[in-house]
Amino acid sequence: MLLRNITLEDFGAYRGKQSLDLTTRPGKPIVLIGGLNGCGKTTLLDALQLVLYGPRARCSGRGNRPYEAYLRDCINRKADPSRGAALTLEFSITVEGKERIYKLTRNWVANGKTLHEYVNVKVDGVWDRVISEGWANHVEDLLPLEIGSLFFFDGEKIESLADPERASAVIQSAVHSLLGVNTVQQLRTDLLALQRRQKLADEDQEAVDQIRELEERHEAVQAEVESAQAQAAALRSALGAAKKNMVRADDAFARDGGELFERRKELEARRKDAAKHLTATQEALLSLAAGVLPLRLLTDQLAVVHKQAAVEQEANDAAQILSVLVARDQELLARLETLLPKDDLGAFREHLDSDRQQREQGSKAERVLNLTPDGQTQLAGLDQVLTHEQKRADELLALAADQAATVEALDRQLAGVPDEKLIASRLEDRESARQALHRAEALLASAVEAHSAAKSRRVALKTQLERAHDARVKSLVRKEEIERIVAYCDRQREVMDRFGDALLKRHINRLEVAVLESFSRLMRKRGLVRDLNIDTDRFRLTLVDSEGDPLDPGRLSAGERQLLAVSLLWGLARVAGNWLPSVIDTPLGRLDSRHREHLVDRYFPHASHQVLLLSTDEEIDEHLLKRLKPSIAHTYTLVHDDTTFTTSVEPGYWWTSGATHVA
Repeated sequence: MLLRNITLEDFGAYRGKQSLDLTTRPGKPIVLIGGLNGCGKTTLLDALQLVLYGPRARCSGRGNRPYEAYLRDCINRKADPSRGAALTLEFSITVEGKERIYKLTRNWVANGKTLHEYVNVKVDGVWDRVISEGWANHVEDLLPLEIGSLFFFDGEKIESLADPERASAVIQSAVHSLLGVNTVQQLRTDLLALQRRQKLADEDQEAVDQIRELEERHEAVQAEVESAQAQAAALRSALGAAKKNMVRADDAFARDGGELFERRKELEARRKDAAKHLTATQEALLSLAAGVLPLRLLTDQLAVVHKQAAVEQEANDAAQILSVLVARDQELLARLETLLPKDDLGAFREHLDSDRQQREQGSKAERVLNLTPDGQTQLAGLDQVLTHEQKRADELLALAADQAATVEALDRQLAGVPDEKLIASRLEDRESARQALHRAEALLASAVEAHSAAKSRRVALKTQLERAHDARVKSLVRKEEIERIVAYCDRQREVMDRFGDALLKRHINRLEVAVLESFSRLMRKRGLVRDLNIDTDRFRLTLVDSEGDPLDPGRLSAGERQLLAVSLLWGLARVAGNWLPSVIDTPLGRLDSRHREHLVDRYFPHASHQVLLLSTDEEIDEHLLKRLKPSIAHTYTLVHDDTTFTTSVEPGYWWTSGATHVA
């Protein structure tokens, strides 16, 4: 399949008629389309899907809106709604060795509350009414939606394919649809249908009615299973929205001081306890101040008192021994009178008289304090007591300062606690979000249970139906022709089973090799993944590290998971023969410079025979453009006018301004 041209007429931001030539040639498979954020790159990707698949298209801008509402919003705001919008895609496809050129036009107009959509298809220049009216079915033969979604993708969003469960669903769908395994299964189903038609050929009416009833019940249960599955999917989306609302409510509650509000009682209790301890410390300080501690303010005066007490003590001591000295001196002189000469005795007498006079003079010092012996003892121990009291006071002052700081800090926190009236709405919002989340979880659990129950009933009915058919086969083997057909169908179904298993294993083996080779070519860390396995039962993809152990994709970086998803799609395309174009929006969004170079050098030029890249100037910059240029067939730039909010398509890329858009 080769896209040749796309024309957008008053679609989204594209005002008027804007056309892009998308043809490529061997060696130059790339069409590079540049645009800043909001200029219409994703709109262009949506246009490709919308023109092909209509209401079934998986357009990023649609969301949960009805299809008609989405189409109305897609009409350019400057355009006349009665003229509407239109998309035209011209592509070629080879059918039985012959190239056929399709020109598909999807246009719609709004007339009041009514919206009309038209689909017209020309094949090789001739309008085909049958194909136009049945395009929804015809496009499934050309490019099934499940396959198209693998080749028209957002480069940032495909990271989810690195998840084993998501990857297994993609691999299963691709292997069956893209690689032809479903053709074998369809042949087996057709053989079974042929076999059952033969079984019903000459059966009695009662058996026929029983089988028809079982088939009708099976179809009804099948519809019930599909409905339950769709409901569960919708409820999963609703649950995701409820979780986001819960996160927003929690964030708003925390932002407005909700956590402080919830801790208010704890903070008040802590503040009360801290204030109690501070009061006790202050009372202890008051008790110290009521004792001898204030005497620390009279240090100089106490020194004078000590000095005066010493003087008075010496005077008292001199007065007590003075009378004793008089008697002693007289006794000494009487004994020495016969032993010493008169001159020496006179000098000695003068010395003793002088000593007594000095002591007598000291004993006459003024008594100011008149301390008792107990008073002398108390005065002597006062300094030690004051030193101890001062140390205790310093400790209490430091403790009081710490306790006051604690009280002040708690007061500041309490001052920041929002008023209950202010936080009430946040509390109500959070509780409402929590209840909505619980309801969504309950509804989803109920829907999952209903889906499981419906599947169980479907299995039971299928078993009954197969038994009914088998029972009728046994009753009809009497007829040789029927027996021959039934036997032949059984043998061919077995052959188809074996062939299908062999084909599946062959494709899986080729896919393992292709994906691993693609991943190895794109990865910067070459030794990170040594092997890659895909089981044929659940189609689960398993990575093997250099030690031979399973490697959880969650351990890969966001960029590496994106490369793994790209490698998966590339591997599928290579195994399928690269017959479909690849359209990649935001191709390099989360990747570092080395991985970007790997994609530019090793993937884009070889991803398919036609690769459309929708890039910003920061993804494929001037450096990467030079590396990519040899493979480029066309370049375009989406230019957005901020005054009119419209986008136009200009030839060339940012760094090829003024140059032709054909490389």
